[in-house]
Amino acid sequence: MTRYRFHCTNGSECILDAEGSLVRGPVALARRARQVAAAAMRSLGPGDDGAGWRVSVHDLTGRQVWVEPFVVQGAVLPETALAA
Repeated sequence: MTRYRFHCTNGSECILDAEGSLVRGPVALARRARQVAAAAMRSLGPGDDGAGWRVSVHDLTGRQVWVEPFVVQGAVLPETALAA
């Protein structure tokens, strides 16, 4: 298993993950990113529906390996992408 950090941002605000999570494989990585997004959305202030927020997943060297947008009103904004 590999440790990744799951940071959340809307471009101006950040929720940083200092500890990270141990994850095994890309399917588990995407699932964990969705879990982090759901938890972060519950912590957002009133009136913030999560639009524009995303989970930016980084390995311990700081390299971005995955981006997962928050789910807003049953739709995902924009398409989930694997970082190159």
